[in-house]
Amino acid sequence: MSEGRTRRPGEGSEGWEGFAEEAEGTLGPSQELEQAMREAAESVEALQGHRRGSDAPAEGSSPQADAAGPAEADASGLHQELADAKDRYLRLAADFDNFRKRALKDREEAHHFGHQNLVKDLLPTVDNLERAVDHARKGGDSSSGLLEGVELVLRELHALLAKHGVTPIEALGQPFDPSLHEAMAQVPDATRPPNTVVEVFQPGYQLRGRLLRPARVVVSRPPEGSGPTGRQGD
Repeated sequence: MSEGRTRRPGEGSEGWEGFAEEAEGTLGPSQELEQAMREAAESVEALQGHRRGSDAPAEGSSPQADAAGPAEADASGLHQELADAKDRYLRLAADFDNFRKRALKDREEAHHFGHQNLVKDLLPTVDNLERAVDHARKGGDSSSGLLEGVELVLRELHALLAKHGVTPIEALGQPFDPSLHEAMAQVPDATRPPNTVVEVFQPGYQLRGRLLRPARVVVSRPPEGSGPTGRQGD
């Protein structure tokens, strides 16, 4: 101590360190001071730890986890777009397949039945030639060269029609079929079953199974007064 004045802690450039050096050897360290300094240091450390904890991500979270939310949303949107695109592709593929089938069917129809109208227009000519041949035969002029020529033309015409899928409908002696025959009249006939074709007025034709013209026919029916067994009644 100099000049009777006690130097207070913190005075001079040395501060607390100078005071401690001055007091060394004369005064022991104060337990209260050490306890206060420890508590202050613990408080500072606790405060710094709290600040670091508030700045750090929440427990169980991470930057990757924070970014996972938008990433999952983007992935969900991409999956939906992919599903929509797949659905459009499947619909387009189905439409194209239907179009292909329709085009193929139309092509087959045109190939097999494109000449249908032409054949229908030719059938009356065939009918007239057949009538001319029948008339000449019934008139006893079967040795005429003209008849032979007409018959030759008729045979060639039938062969040409058959080549393109045109076939006559079998009608005479067949059961009446409303899908192939057109009944022009009914006649009593005890020698044949009812609804049997007994005469053909005009032959019918089919084009590859498709009806071009039904056969116009006469159909049998039971005679008057016949019973269920076809016998004459009393």
